[in-house]
Amino acid sequence: MAHILAVDDDGDLRALIRTALERDGHQVALADGGGQVTEALCRWADCILLDVMMPGEDGFAVCRRIRSQADCPILFLTAKTDEAAVLRGLGLGGDDYLAKPFRIAELRARVAAHLRRQQRVPRSRLRRGALEFDLAGRCVYWNGKDLRLTKSEYAICEHLALHAGRTFSKEQIYEAVFGFEGQADASAVTEHVKNIRAKLAPAGPSPIETVWGIGYKWSAQT
Repeated sequence: MAHILAVDDDGDLRALIRTALERDGHQVALADGGGQVTEALCRWADCILLDVMMPGEDGFAVCRRIRSQADCPILFLTAKTDEAAVLRGLGLGGDDYLAKPFRIAELRARVAAHLRRQQRVPRSRLRRGALEFDLAGRCVYWNGKDLRLTKSEYAICEHLALHAGRTFSKEQIYEAVFGFEGQADASAVTEHVKNIRAKLAPAGPSPIETVWGIGYKWSAQT
């Protein structure tokens, strides 16, 4: 069982989300506006579903405010599916997004995939050049400093680092990291890699190489 916080100003959708996720055994808390999302709720939640277009504090503003408080995946529920909006949400620290209207089965699958990924507990460390991966703590360190990747950024980084030198398409990365069936969202992977490169910059040249026309790989030299 996991704790799910669903924030949406549509009462019917909130009720539908609660019914579906409670059938999966989860405990669901509901909020109809960003102002109701407190630090205590952020600590309680194992996953947050966050509507983008809400009156008052919209979903992007909420994500910006709570990202440092919420150590869990944040999934945007949004009718704004243009690339700029998607990239903005991911850039603010969101882990994924689901376009409205969506199928409840897809929502359940995505929540389950994020929760599974969060519950993995590897028990070793991995060093790649100047970077050290704590596979149990799901952190990347440089000179003893935590580079503070989001969960999705870390998962992509770990996947590529574990298979250094091997090239993966954006679709393969998305599927390997999130475990979703169907077509992967390449723009999400692109934005996550952009954020990863920025955070790894203090450690030197980016170990994640772009293989034009194919995807990305972790440099075999690091």
